[in-house]
Amino acid sequence: MAKLLSTEDLGKLVLRLTTGGLILLHGVHKVLYPSSLDFIRKLLISMDLTPLLAYGVYLGEVVGGLMVVLGVYSRMGGALIVGNMLFALVLAHRDELWTLSSTGGWAMELQAFFLFCGLAIILLGSGRMAFKPD
Repeated sequence: MAKLLSTEDLGKLVLRLTTGGLILLHGVHKVLYPSSLDFIRKLLISMDLTPLLAYGVYLGEVVGGLMVVLGVYSRMGGALIVGNMLFALVLAHRDELWTLSSTGGWAMELQAFFLFCGLAIILLGSGRMAFKPD
């Protein structure tokens, strides 16, 4: 008799809810406070890129977060999160690559968390506990 619910599927659900839910909070903040994109626009302009790219944060944090939480095209949602974090690393965090925080942790641990959890979702998929399982 096949298990109805495997620990593997539960693990994927925990990964999806944690990653998607936490990044979604960042996106909701940006939706509620659009002026928070000003910092991103300035970084883009300083790199001779169009400030319109700042709106891509909504794809990675809101759309990608929702896709991952709901389990609808989770791998694509994970890819949006990874792309979002790669932009964040290049634009805002490249000086912190070899830096520790005041408490001894890596200065980029949150960014690394989102990047590597997004990658894990791409590799693992949604699991069976999703609206549209992979």
